[in-house]
Amino acid sequence: MTALPTDARPATAADPAVTPAKKRPRVVGTTSWYVVALFICAVMVVPLLWMITIGLKSKTAVFDIPPKLLPHEFNWSNFIKGPEAIHFPRLFLNSLIITALSVIGGVMTAMMAGYALARLRFPGRKVWFYLFVGSMLLPGVVGLIPLFQMYKSIGWYDTWLPLIVPAFLGGNPLFIFLARQYFLAIPYSIDEAAKIDGAGHLRIFVSVMLPLTRPAWLTMAILAFQASWNDYLNPLVYLYSSGKWPLSVGMASFISPFAGKTPDWSYYMATNLLYMLPPLIIFFAAQRYFIQGLGALGSTNQK
Repeated sequence: MTALPTDARPATAADPAVTPAKKRPRVVGTTSWYVVALFICAVMVVPLLWMITIGLKSKTAVFDIPPKLLPHEFNWSNFIKGPEAIHFPRLFLNSLIITALSVIGGVMTAMMAGYALARLRFPGRKVWFYLFVGSMLLPGVVGLIPLFQMYKSIGWYDTWLPLIVPAFLGGNPLFIFLARQYFLAIPYSIDEAAKIDGAGHLRIFVSVMLPLTRPAWLTMAILAFQASWNDYLNPLVYLYSSGKWPLSVGMASFISPFAGKTPDWSYYMATNLLYMLPPLIIFFAAQRYFIQGLGALGSTNQK
C-alpha cells in the first residue's frame, strides 16, 4: 500500500488553519437560531403565564399598578367559582358532544373522499379535486346567510344539527386534500395484491389504507377538534337557548352584555385555562403524528 504524501494528508479538526474559519460561522449560525427560537417561545409563553397569574389573583389585585407577575396570595378558589358562574360542566358536555361528532364526521368523510380521488378511476376525477381545492379560497362567512335561511326553513334553528351535519357531508376541503396526498404516496401494488386476495374497495380502505394513513387522519382529528372546540360564530348564530351553548359561547358571556355586570377577569382567566386544556392535551398526545401528517403535504407527487 502506498503511503500518502505528507503534504496531502486530510485536514483534521485540530488543524489550527482550518478550525477557526469553518467553526466560527457554524457556531454563530446555531446561536442565532437558538436566540430566534427562544424569542418566539417567549412571545408565545408569556401571555399564557400572564393568564395563569390573573387566574390566581383576587378581583382587586388584577388592577394593581404597576402590575405584579406573582400575586401576593394565590386564590385557587377562582378555578371553582369561575366555572360555577357559567355552569361549566353543562357547557363542557355540550362542547364535547358537538366536537366529538364533528371530528368523527369530518375525518371519516374526508378520508373516504380522498380515497376515491386518489385510488379510483372515474371521469372528472381531477375536476372534482380542483373544485375541492378551489373552495378553500372562499371564506366561510360567504355562505353564512344562505345557510342560516336554509337551516331555519327546515327547522334546524336552535339545534346542534347545523354544527354537526355539515361535517358528515365532507365539509372541509383541506382534509380532503390532505387525505388525497397521503393516498397518492401509497404504491398501487398494495391495492392489486389486496384485490387478488378477494378484497373489495371497502375492505381495502378499512383494513389496508386506514392503518397506513394513521398520521393523516390523526392530523385531521387534531385540526377538526381545535376548529370545532373553538368555533364561536356558528354556535352564536344557530343557537338561541343558553342551555345548548358550547363553552366557546359560554366563555364570551363573561365579557358580554349577557353577563349584565363588570367582567370578573380573575374568574374569566381561571375558567379560560380550563377551557384550553382539552385541545392542549390532545395536541401534545398526538404531536408526532401531527407533524408527520403535515410533512406529507410536500412529499407526495401529484398524479
